[in-house]
Amino acid sequence: MLRRAFIALAVLLAAGPAAASGGGSKPKGEGEAKAEVGQYVDLAPVGLPIVVDGRLVNYVFVYVRINLAPGANTSQWRAREPFFRDALVRAGHRTPFTLASDYQKIDTGRLTATLMRDAVRITGPGVVRSVVVTSQAPRGRAVVPRSSTVRDSAPPV
Repeated sequence: MLRRAFIALAVLLAAGPAAASGGGSKPKGEGEAKAEVGQYVDLAPVGLPIVVDGRLVNYVFVYVRINLAPGANTSQWRAREPFFRDALVRAGHRTPFTLASDYQKIDTGRLTATLMRDAVRITGPGVVRSVVVTSQAPRGRAVVPRSSTVRDSAPPV
């Protein structure tokens, strides 16, 4: 019982002064201008595989933004975010965006080109302006192995 009281207190303290003052929300139409919404769709983070020689080496979590044309209906395309994410996951598993030089990152050029093509397929022409990878974070630390010829020619230890 005491634990529940502490949790409730922590929630109230975390809510801060906004909760104490009634949330600070005003009814619409009181002369307050509606905040301008950006023309983009942010995808939920997606874990993409890094596959080398048919073996899973790592996962890289990517954050992607699809920039829309100025006249696009943003709310309509934000509601279709699962379709964009599904296209990204399918493409990433069909042909992984693996960089041969670094298993901690994905090939952003290939990812953006592939997702741009799929996004235009979903929305139709003239809606998507660009695709941007805003950040990427590897799941683990995977190093690029040395070539097999170097390993085979090295003297035994």
